Amino acid sequence: MSNPYSNYGVSDEAASLAFKASEAVLPIYEKIEKIREINQLRVMEAFRSKRFSEPHLGLTTGYGYDDIGREKIEEVFADIMGAQKAYVRIQISSGTQAISSMLFGILRPGDKLLSATGRPYDTLAATLGLSAETYDGSLSNYGIEYDEVELKADGTPDIDALLSKIDDKVKVVFIQKSRGYTGRRALRKDDIKSIIDAVHGKRKDIIVAVDNCYGEFTEDREPCSYGADICAGSMIKNPGGGIAPSGGYIAGREDLVEKVARHICAPGLGSEVGPSLGFNRQLAQGIFMAPHVVAECLKGAVFAAAAFELAGIKTSPSYKEERGDIVQTIIFDDPDKLVSFCGKVQSCSPVDSFVTPEPWDMPGYEDKVVMAAGTFTSGATTEFSCDGPLKPPYIAYMQGGLVYEQVKLAVMRALS
Repeated sequence: MSNPYSNYGVSDEAASLAFKASEAVLPIYEKIEKIREINQLRVMEAFRSKRFSEPHLGLTTGYGYDDIGREKIEEVFADIMGAQKAYVRIQISSGTQAISSMLFGILRPGDKLLSATGRPYDTLAATLGLSAETYDGSLSNYGIEYDEVELKADGTPDIDALLSKIDDKVKVVFIQKSRGYTGRRALRKDDIKSIIDAVHGKRKDIIVAVDNCYGEFTEDREPCSYGADICAGSMIKNPGGGIAPSGGYIAGREDLVEKVARHICAPGLGSEVGPSLGFNRQLAQGIFMAPHVVAECLKGAVFAAAAFELAGIKTSPSYKEERGDIVQTIIFDDPDKLVSFCGKVQSCSPVDSFVTPEPWDMPGYEDKVVMAAGTFTSGATTEFSCDGPLKPPYIAYMQGGLVYEQVKLAVMRALS
């Protein structure tokens, strides 16, 4: 067969392999499209039932009192997430900030936080006071204890070990849905629900909090819809649909979300304050587009897994596995190959395609990190990007892709 990608630096061998991968993934794409349809219908119904209107696209400044657009977006988002209340703000600049704010809002001195998914990723470990460098202002500085339970070897929750560690001090059980910088798989809804049911079955007063980053719209339901008390994430990841320029969210029980709002703003003000600054349109449109964009991300990840597996390169998850997040890992066992692959991803980016990524001391991480991120919004991982810490086994964490074709081209160039 002819090679239509030869003008883009793709060898005939890589094109042939990509064709085989494209054939293999067709049944998986059908499942992704079904999930997209379910999620898109839910999003459309939320906008319709909450009577979203043109005036809600307006802006406020200053304190942001009576911002009808911000309030309506939060109503819509709460409905989509299966939550009582949502706090969706452009002023939250990262997923770590959203999750940190969630934990500071619901925990008090003397409480204990128990992680059901092992050690959180590096930047959140700093929030907890667990990183190599001691940061002033971490949860441990406020007298909040921490304990953790590792997942089983197959990546499923160790329910018995978790329940054995629940004592009178445990206030919050924390779940990280995505894999972070680890080799374990992402948790799926059945995994998370098993934790929620077990914890609430032992003590109904324990708050189950979910780090939902990278996981939104990858399945047909969100954690609050099947029992999580609160969850948090970033609007420049999945739920912003590649359109939101910044922002984060907290969603869940009304009383808990308001506690977080008071932490972020001030007691007595809470969710009443926070101007939209003209970004209501981008936030609303991004939320509307999110199920479609996440499906594109998943298709790119599945193709990458299939193509690399056919080439004899280790990946996780396999292209056949069910997914709980948009992250695809490629295990290189070689730092130079990791850096080289990130370079191929960068070369297929719409922004800074001519730039060569180099490992650097990224704030909040203990190892040097190489990152390819030629994105329209800085740090937006719903856009196609790839990064990885320079430590064995030298794993590339690939995520995002507003358009599937960009991911496909980068994978083919790398294989060439």
